[in-house]
Amino acid sequence: MACLLVATFLAGCGTSAPPASPRVGNARVTLRLAAVEIGRSVRGRPIRARVIGERTAAAKVLVVGCVHGNERAGKAITRALRAGPASRGVALWLVDEFNPDGCAAGTRQNARGVDLNRNSPWHWRPLDPPGGLHYAGPRALSEPESRAVNRLVRRLRPALTIWYHQHAALVDASGGEPAIERRYARLVGLPFKAFGTFPGSITSWQNATFPGTTAFVVELPAGRLRRSAVARHVAAVRTLIRELPVPHRRARARRGLHEPVTDG
Repeated sequence: MACLLVATFLAGCGTSAPPASPRVGNARVTLRLAAVEIGRSVRGRPIRARVIGERTAAAKVLVVGCVHGNERAGKAITRALRAGPASRGVALWLVDEFNPDGCAAGTRQNARGVDLNRNSPWHWRPLDPPGGLHYAGPRALSEPESRAVNRLVRRLRPALTIWYHQHAALVDASGGEPAIERRYARLVGLPFKAFGTFPGSITSWQNATFPGTTAFVVELPAGRLRRSAVARHVAAVRTLIRELPVPHRRARARRGLHEPVTDG
């Protein structure tokens, strides 16, 4: 049973308690929280998120380093973002590997050969046959990894989500707020263009399901990122967080994430 908890409730998932938190003004801010297990892969590997920021932040930001297991460069960015600093009013959720089995094997697909970025509910339809590059699975959300991330996004409703892929070296016009996507492209020095829309796309599902939020894809270049490139992307993420519209920082201020999410 997957368990998703924040702040003091992390201990209930078998994780360690978060470290003591410094104060920023009158608010106590957690710079780094213990890892949160949001689900398990086909082969039972944990899918973990790390949360940086206020325990009851008004706005949530989600950054995912690796979706396809042969496109792993984004993990360097999510790992670098763990170093903080926290942004007041924002909880930053970092998922290094959405597809841990594929990352371990170096394959685009998960352990059942499913392209997880064709397995979301958005216009899902069968694509390639089993064994094909874009095999979408037998049905939408057939895969435990897809269900775990779907639950996470539904719980967080992130104001901003960034999904890292490779190897096209561009920022995709993904259907969120174009000004935000274009801003990121300028900050990191990548072209901003439409890369195409695909049935079962997670990003397209987010933008269609949660109007007023922005999810977009960053296609990194092939190979490992240089340290200077990682620094540019980290700085760009932090800039977008600082520039989040004020309503996102105020919305749901009293709600937080206190209840566990279980896999029914």
